Amino acid sequence: MMFDFGKYTVTILGSWGVTLALLAGLIMLTLVKGARVKRALAAQEERMKKNG
Repeated sequence: MMFDFGKYTVTILGSWGVTLALLAGLIMLTLVKGARVKRALAAQEERMKKNG
């Protein structure tokens, strides 16, 4: 199903595309940073066990 946006179709669909791409990028960055922090926390906990 396609909506008729008239002469603004390219602008609206382009805006939606850019928005979706930015959201996907932010989600990806969040997941990558979360995994990095999780690894760093696990490493720190391991060091604390060895020293403690």
